[in-house]
Amino acid sequence: MSKKTLIPIGPYHPLQEEPELFKLWCDGEIVRDIKWETGYNHRGIEKLSESKTYDQVFFLVERICGICSTSHPFAFANAVEEIAGIEVTDRAKYIRTIIGELERIHSHLLWVGLAGHFLGYNTVFMWAWKYREPLLDLFEMITGNRNSYAMFKVGGVRRDIEAEKIPVIRKEMAAVRKKIDLLTGAVMDDPVIHARTKGVGILTRQDVLDYAAVGPTARASGVAIDIRKDDPYAAYPLVNWKVITAEAGDVFAKAEVRLLEMYESAYIIEQCLDGLEKTSEEDITVKVKEIPEGAGTGRAEAPRGEVFHFVVSDGSNSPARHKIRAPSYVNIATFKKSCIGQTIADATISLAAVDPCYCCTERMAAAWDIRSGQKVLNANELIELSLKRTAEIRKTGAGHE
Repeated sequence: MSKKTLIPIGPYHPLQEEPELFKLWCDGEIVRDIKWETGYNHRGIEKLSESKTYDQVFFLVERICGICSTSHPFAFANAVEEIAGIEVTDRAKYIRTIIGELERIHSHLLWVGLAGHFLGYNTVFMWAWKYREPLLDLFEMITGNRNSYAMFKVGGVRRDIEAEKIPVIRKEMAAVRKKIDLLTGAVMDDPVIHARTKGVGILTRQDVLDYAAVGPTARASGVAIDIRKDDPYAAYPLVNWKVITAEAGDVFAKAEVRLLEMYESAYIIEQCLDGLEKTSEEDITVKVKEIPEGAGTGRAEAPRGEVFHFVVSDGSNSPARHKIRAPSYVNIATFKKSCIGQTIADATISLAAVDPCYCCTERMAAAWDIRSGQKVLNANELIELSLKRTAEIRKTGAGHE
């Protein structure tokens, strides 16, 4: 039996924009085992949330991910509005959905560009990033920001989309379809891309279920899960659209799903613009006096998959507990299936295929006493404490003194 060689990817590596460590045990060029280590990006977002007002938390959670910066405010708003029993206006639902779908298009374009770059296909990289620019210009026109849009609040949105902006958005949706046509043609018809991505990094349907994968990672393996359909929120039940799936489960299928989803996003946005034209421009928020005691869950379909926020309120103006799970936390774990048996070159493509966001996987790895410099708790002890606290919350409901 040949000796396995350990090849570390990270925690700092040109393939990764953020620090994360993957340990590949290889037999020659073939990956035989893989281990993922997280915790390099701990920023204490959940704990910081407890010291912020509900209104301030929206600005905090936008910083969890720079690319999916509206998905976390979406999920947080859904959770708090569940606690307070708030139903936002249709106009606010349309605006929220437009922002969410514009973000999905620009995120998928970013991924397609990076995928092309990783394959050495820099023409696709240049095209995709050029095509993102008008979308970011739309964000700037609508919200004042090209990222971290600061649009959400409990009970609605902070800014309206005025009537004169609607034709501009419609024009860009027509233009973006033509651009997606070009990218789709480049990906679908190029034999080199087919050779490098088909049959590579396969996740079976059972793998997806075993690892609880979400988003395009799951849908590329034929699992038609999408929070926008399965647990409808915002304007998604008010418009017509379909969940895009593929069957192969390989890198090519993941690209196919993302490309076709962009067409659906443009279609959703156009229908939401129709809805805006039928609603009052002053009807973007409902007044919220207080957040009562209770617990709420909020889910949203980010470009990478389901974002989950759990919020506990003790009746004050700040969350008593705020738990966050981003899609990358479950999708990254699927590498255990998709990379083993691949060559090292294909393993790196498989790593990139789930569109991992490493800062989204923030987890505390250890706790240290700042005064003595001694380690107080290790990762396993922190998990035990978390499980114990969760059990206490389940027994007592809101249960905060």
